[in-house]
Amino acid sequence: MASGFPGRELGLGGNGEGNLLKRTLLEMERQQMQHAILLRSVRLRTQAVPSVSMFDPVVGGLSCNSSSAAAPELMGSSLSSVDCSEPGFTARTGLPPPVSATATVNVAAPESRSSGSMRDQLRELERRLLLDEEEEAEASAPSGSAVTHAEWGEAIQRLISPPPPLLPPAVSRPSPSPTDSSSSTVSFASCSPPSSLPSAPPPSRQILLDTATALGEGNLEAVMANLAVLKRAANPRGDPEHRLRAVMVAALLSRLNHPQVGSSHPITDLRSPEHFKATQMLYDLSPCFKLGFVAASSAILEATKDESKIHIVDFEVGLGGQYAALLLALAERRCPPSIRVTAVADPSSPFTNINIGDMRAVGDRIKNLAERAGVRLRFRVVSLRAAELDAASLGCEPGEEALVVNLPFVLSRVPDESVSPDNPRDELLRRVRALRPHLVALAEQEINTNTAAFPARLAEACGHYGALLESLEAAARGSPDRGWAEACLARRAVNAVAREGAERVERCEVFGKWRARMSMAGFQPVPLGPAVVEPVKARVASTFSNPGFTVKEEAGGLALGLGWMGRVLTVASTWR
Repeated sequence: MASGFPGRELGLGGNGEGNLLKRTLLEMERQQMQHAILLRSVRLRTQAVPSVSMFDPVVGGLSCNSSSAAAPELMGSSLSSVDCSEPGFTARTGLPPPVSATATVNVAAPESRSSGSMRDQLRELERRLLLDEEEEAEASAPSGSAVTHAEWGEAIQRLISPPPPLLPPAVSRPSPSPTDSSSSTVSFASCSPPSSLPSAPPPSRQILLDTATALGEGNLEAVMANLAVLKRAANPRGDPEHRLRAVMVAALLSRLNHPQVGSSHPITDLRSPEHFKATQMLYDLSPCFKLGFVAASSAILEATKDESKIHIVDFEVGLGGQYAALLLALAERRCPPSIRVTAVADPSSPFTNINIGDMRAVGDRIKNLAERAGVRLRFRVVSLRAAELDAASLGCEPGEEALVVNLPFVLSRVPDESVSPDNPRDELLRRVRALRPHLVALAEQEINTNTAAFPARLAEACGHYGALLESLEAAARGSPDRGWAEACLARRAVNAVAREGAERVERCEVFGKWRARMSMAGFQPVPLGPAVVEPVKARVASTFSNPGFTVKEEAGGLALGLGWMGRVLTVASTWR
């Protein structure tokens, strides 16, 4: 039957002539992507190829050549006639035949096959997956990005664990926690699109989701086959979509190759000085994070406009960058107030990666800024766990000063009831409420990586971190520090997607869930008036002229959504 559908040529024919196997559009796109890749990757090998580690080449085996960044070619604009099912396909290409993520594959070894033999086969699959089929990558991608990728590439390398994947026991697909579905739907409904991917995601993102599902079901053959396709589409030197694929492939490999006993802790990179530096660069370069700090500072100024003594308890003092504009604004008042800043360092937190001496150096920098602005300021560092916080330990003076608590991008890194029965997250909020502050400034990423199951976390991360990478491309394309900021995002995304239990320290929640937590702790939302909203909008108009950046008042003016192309990425709110 002359249907024009290349069924038999691709090995899709049935038993009888003209009996073609029907395929979905997604399967056709995946097949086309594989064929386009194979046309570029099939080469004659004249010698045995040595085993390749997870760190070889750049980005743990991900091809970084510019040809892999050609989106039209990867999307299968021309259909190859290569038959993936014919004999000798695997031997010629070095890649396993494509396996559908939905195919039923028995992961448990049959009685006739030993577990050691299966492990050998998996190691061979991994060797093929991570084999670099092409020559050294060109110096730059077609996107023409000016960013230096040294830190970015090194970060992705370290995210992938070196041991080869061992055969795990078959596991059932995890179900969301009872609080997950309800809390997710309470989210910032009018502020951002649903965190799940759109109804028609790009083919590569759908393959990522299929791979996550297969990995959750223990279908390792489908996982390795799909990763073989994805690794060619993942170019850390390409456009934001290619870099997102590189991050998500690193997340899948990191989950597949969970560190063995005796290896480095999976959150070592997140508590390193390099990550601290990268985090500060992210806060400075990314408009969505930077505007969260601007909103917090504007809210503090508005809440203390009639006060002569202000005490700021800061859980994220960082390098003190937030205080430059804040002190200048306070200095413009007719009678500038006196300021006390208490920087809190939790010794039990893996993110306390700057020692007390370094924090005092930051304090000296802030005091110098205050002196030049003509504002009296005292700075103090305290090392306290959440359960130790009280007015006495913080040196509060009730009735004598206006107390403000600054919590920008802090709470999502504090474990909650799903990690520890002590629930440090709610304990911290209750302790802060007992201080009776004039204002609590809160800013967080708008994504649920706390209670969502693994496949759902990967789906949300694709949308959220993909938009963040696009926004960084627009705002900091020529910055030499952009590689650091993107490395920070990569580490966060991999931890949020790949890890479980106490190892998952990036536990963001949507605004609806934060609103419920704050209310249960005894806080009331403080509407964000023009004094808070207008400075943020002015900063967007003056500094980030790209129309893709958006500022939206949501929930009746109780929160400010900061986003890219209509998707809210960070949310700022204030409480009392």
